[in-house]
Amino acid sequence: MYVRDTIAAISTPIGEGGIGIVRISGPDALPVAQQIFRTKSGGGLKSHRFCYGVISDSATGDVVDEGMTVYMKGPNSYTREDVVEIQSHGGTLVVSRVLDLVLAAGVRLAQPGEFTKRAFLNGRIDLVQAEAIMDVISSRTDASLALAQHQREGLLSQKIGKVRDGVLHALAFIEAVIDFPEEDIDVAIEADVMGRIAPAIDDLKTLVEGFDEGRVLRDGVSVVIAGKPNVGKSSLLNTLLKEKRAIVTSVPGTTRDLIEEVVNIEGLPVRLLDTAGIRESDDHVEQEGVRLTLERIPRADLVLFVVDGSASFTSEDESILQAIGTKCFLVVKSKADLPGTCVLPGALEGKAVSLSTHDGTGVAELRKAIHHTFVHGHATDSREYVAVSKARHRDALVRALAALESFRLNLEAGVNHELLPIDLRDALEALGSVTGETTTDDVLDLIFSSFCIGK
Repeated sequence: MYVRDTIAAISTPIGEGGIGIVRISGPDALPVAQQIFRTKSGGGLKSHRFCYGVISDSATGDVVDEGMTVYMKGPNSYTREDVVEIQSHGGTLVVSRVLDLVLAAGVRLAQPGEFTKRAFLNGRIDLVQAEAIMDVISSRTDASLALAQHQREGLLSQKIGKVRDGVLHALAFIEAVIDFPEEDIDVAIEADVMGRIAPAIDDLKTLVEGFDEGRVLRDGVSVVIAGKPNVGKSSLLNTLLKEKRAIVTSVPGTTRDLIEEVVNIEGLPVRLLDTAGIRESDDHVEQEGVRLTLERIPRADLVLFVVDGSASFTSEDESILQAIGTKCFLVVKSKADLPGTCVLPGALEGKAVSLSTHDGTGVAELRKAIHHTFVHGHATDSREYVAVSKARHRDALVRALAALESFRLNLEAGVNHELLPIDLRDALEALGSVTGETTTDDVLDLIFSSFCIGK
């Protein structure tokens, strides 16, 4: 239940910084701000104008800090309520003191994501846009940021809205047939209705099929570097990271533990995992490293199977290939700067990228191959690129698609008209759960609880 009280929270990261911001939203935002903030000019706060002044305790008169305050009169604000943001110096103590003054004036401390939740409940944004705000904050690459911004701007909502409009028109037509059976419109029903439902089905299929690509742009992918000892796995990690993260020596078995780092590859967030060389060993520590490697391979999105391009493909390499099994993988033939004798079996040669960490040969090609494995040629930073990136959205769209497919089959089979609206209403309910029109309070609470306090 939405309680229209006044809330406040610190909206900047805790710690030392240039400024700290305390945000207030609700009917008492302006009176509370006027109680603790006094402009240097002596005038009052005017909407959407920054004012310089002093923040003080009205009970004691003690000055806490000086800074800027901006008042935004609703509905022209983030939450569509009256909003005030008080900017002080960014020290941990001073910002906390400002918040204490606001709370002492009778304002409630905001819950995680409550400002954005109010923006949603007040109709400023829909649920897709609200969720995208956190994705904007947590983006790690330009591509993931562009995807989040497109969703925040409403591009995904527009596509879903287009599908919803088609379903609504089809439902209205079907209900007209039911309500006015004396009208001779049955002959045209299938062509007219399917003229709206067929494009809706196609659009939903496109959105659902794009989920895997959208997910990896948002969440990133896990890439395991695997191979036998001394084939250049750690050198490959260091090269892709452009820093010396893993120890590289000529001694086999140097890497014993898992080393995990995140790297931006062509706009794709990639969690690289350097692993222990897979081989038989009497060393208990090395055995544990091999066990961890074999455990992580099935959980990876992609395996970089590194083989020594200057040596023969051995039975040890073959056993590693078997351990990879059906996982998606690329073969990396290392040491391309040395004379090559490695001949890969079967169709592996077509999956191979020859690479030298010594002179950089093949590194760019490998980065492109990793990117292309997950993102298939789309300009992910273009204004037109829209993709589903959350499992919640994908699952709801799958339900909507199944309902429309069921409707189409029933329509073609000549099912009684009075039963046809059931599938259409199911589709509308599923679509509405994405944008928030039919989402339960429990789901809303779960979504916004993942936000930071102050957003």
